[in-house]
Amino acid sequence: MKPLDRLAGCAGRWQGSNRLHDPHTGKPEDSASAAVLAPLLGGRFLRLDYTWSYQGTAQEGSLLVGFQSEPGRATVHWIDSWHMADGVLACEGAVQPDGTIAVRGSYAVPPGPDWGWRIAIRPGDGSALEIVMHNVTPQGEEAVAVEATYARADS
Repeated sequence: MKPLDRLAGCAGRWQGSNRLHDPHTGKPEDSASAAVLAPLLGGRFLRLDYTWSYQGTAQEGSLLVGFQSEPGRATVHWIDSWHMADGVLACEGAVQPDGTIAVRGSYAVPPGPDWGWRIAIRPGDGSALEIVMHNVTPQGEEAVAVEATYARADS
């Protein structure tokens, strides 16, 4: 089995919910979410496109997932209309034994030190999909930022 096979088995359309742990209000905000997972370049990459909303305004994002067999690391390039504006967050990590893609990246917070961001994409058993994102302080303290859970929309 190739490292991305579990996630590739989740190709298709998904419906679910997105919970943003809003840094501005300190409260969680839930919204409906839809996602599409598609293989690219003969399955060498996977793209997970998703929609959600913030205070009634439509948002969208995309995760481009890859795996480099040498040196054996997962890569994710993340864009999101609310979180990233016009930037791309490049993340690296591993594919865990259960198929979870677990990666980390960092972003600038001038004038202070960079902050971290951790993303976990869990393929479940093929009928469930989960994305969890954590914000990581320069001191290494983590807080859940986003929790998205999905069920298959297509049969």
